[in-house]
Amino acid sequence: MNYRTAALAISAASLLAGCSPAPTAEHEEVRVVRTVVAGQGNGTVGANYSGEIRARYESQLGFRTSGKIVARLVEVGSHVKRGQPLLQLDAAQESLLLTAAGADTDAAQSRVAQAKVDLARTEQLLARQFASQAELDHQRLALQQAEAQLRSALARQQLNVNQRGYTSLVADRDGVVSALQAEAGQVVAAGQPVVTLAADGEREVAISIPESRVDELRLARALEVSVWAHPGRTWHGSLRQLAPDTDSVTRTYSARITIEQPDPALLRLGMTASVHAPDVDGKSAIRLPLTAIVDGDGKRLVWVVDPKNQRVAAREVQLGSAQNDSVLVTAGLAGGETVVTAGVHLLQPHQLVRVTGGAK
Repeated sequence: MNYRTAALAISAASLLAGCSPAPTAEHEEVRVVRTVVAGQGNGTVGANYSGEIRARYESQLGFRTSGKIVARLVEVGSHVKRGQPLLQLDAAQESLLLTAAGADTDAAQSRVAQAKVDLARTEQLLARQFASQAELDHQRLALQQAEAQLRSALARQQLNVNQRGYTSLVADRDGVVSALQAEAGQVVAAGQPVVTLAADGEREVAISIPESRVDELRLARALEVSVWAHPGRTWHGSLRQLAPDTDSVTRTYSARITIEQPDPALLRLGMTASVHAPDVDGKSAIRLPLTAIVDGDGKRLVWVVDPKNQRVAAREVQLGSAQNDSVLVTAGLAGGETVVTAGVHLLQPHQLVRVTGGAK
């Protein structure tokens, strides 16, 4: 009886166990992310700097004497040769001064001639004992004084000749008149700039650099120059000058980029130009969107997707310079790895992800 009761109990337990639901497996969350395939390349600045085509040498010309302008002989844009007159001052006053200096010179020459005659006569009288040695010495000193006055008069005459020549402003080199700051009838002071002359030959691009890009531009191995007027054309350039201090208004550093082998027919003064640095230092680097970077305990991390199991792992990286919406990764990544660029703040280590789109 006991054996039969035990068998029935075991059978009932087996039936109940067969009717109970089986345990279900835990559901794993899959995150939807966007990725990019990291490409290996050289570190680049990747930013264009707008500037203006300028001449290497620009002269601010002015008269070396004051006066009234009576003639303007050139126009803005005129091409001039070295020594060509540009503006003319009224030379009436300088002519009068030159005439006066000439008269002073003639008078000084007469005094020298008279002193020589007096000295010769005194020497003859001294030989006949009709004059003293003191009188002879006096005549010699008078001759020396007259000769000194003659030299002074000649110097003043030459000074007035030069002063009259200063009434004509001439070009100091071949170039183009880029600006005129005075007109006929205007009274100008000595040294006041009245003409801006852009010399022929070398052409440059004047640009302004923010302080965060100064080192990048200085280390650039090559620069490319393009102008809006001729899309598709580029010229090689080199950094010639970088200001040691910032502009007081814009707080940027001014720089001059020399254009190698410029074409005067295409590169005209004042054209808007762009400067691009395709290679800063030649170091191997990867460029990623800024959205791919995660801050974790003072470290810079990215999420790398394992192509075998579609799970992510955090990777510490070293960053370079940032430009616009991207940043250079100088260490921590290899070319060809898949990096998450959207949804990075919702991920956990070893989390399964599903990629919705990516770009190489």
